[in-house]
Amino acid sequence: MTRAHNPQLNAHGELRHLLTPEGLPRDVLLHILDTAQGFVSFGSREVKKVPLLRGKSVFNLFFENSTRTRTTFEIAAQRLSADVFNLDIQRSSTSKGESLLDTIANLEAMDADIFVVRHADSGAPFLIAQHTPPHVHVVNAGDGRHAHPTQGLLDMYTIRHFKGDFSNLTVAIVGDIVHSRVARSAIHALTTLGVPEVRAVGPKTLVPGDLRDMGVRVCHDMAEGLRDADVVMMLRLQNERMSGALLPSAHEFNMTYGLTAERLALAKPDAIVMHPGPINRGVEIDSAVADGPRSVILDQVRFGIAVRMAVLSIIASAEH
Repeated sequence: MTRAHNPQLNAHGELRHLLTPEGLPRDVLLHILDTAQGFVSFGSREVKKVPLLRGKSVFNLFFENSTRTRTTFEIAAQRLSADVFNLDIQRSSTSKGESLLDTIANLEAMDADIFVVRHADSGAPFLIAQHTPPHVHVVNAGDGRHAHPTQGLLDMYTIRHFKGDFSNLTVAIVGDIVHSRVARSAIHALTTLGVPEVRAVGPKTLVPGDLRDMGVRVCHDMAEGLRDADVVMMLRLQNERMSGALLPSAHEFNMTYGLTAERLALAKPDAIVMHPGPINRGVEIDSAVADGPRSVILDQVRFGIAVRMAVLSIIASAEH
């Protein structure tokens, strides 16, 4: 996908929507990370707000459950001085059969400026973006198994914060990769930013074979996947997206692929441990590791506010 034909960019090459890291140029990703750097310190300020989105209306449309993403988007928009509206999907007209596009059209009539959308169907935010006028922006907060771009970007920010340059890193992504929109977004971002070795680690049923076409090293052995890694990104088992018996049991998964202190010792001594949440303790990660000195899981959450502030401020400033 060329820059000129990327539906996320306007005619000036500016970010209009954020739907997926796939196809976005490296300079656009770095611009988001650099902008987020200026927002990280806001949490410790006495006055946490700036007027960058004053007068703008941000609608959070979460058709799936969320804690971290929804809350941090709300905090991010409020810190930018936007008016924030959280649509209660269960009590909205979608429960009466109203279509997604009709819902969006009605909210546009209420002068919406930005839609933050999480949906169970892959492609739903893209559909919305295709039917919005030029002054309305769409941010994908997770669609099906497809993409979760702001999670991927906050992960990139976290990696850069702790590891600096991307060009010398080995990143191991471990667990249920086939169902993970987080993994897909992280892989696209990592490869675009120049990480030389990205490893996908897990059982054959949970690791897509086509990842090799993207330059990803596929490992079905945990020791091989973790050895000398700089970053270990754990993923939860997404049972809600599984159809059929892809795993013998959560216990057996833990025995083979769970991150313990002993297995983490295979990585580099200064390796960091990441997880997008929610954590299934005792399944994909032991509490001793999740709460240990090499864990940066809560830093990911904190940086997520700054990254989402950056995304909202950048798309709102794009020329119509």
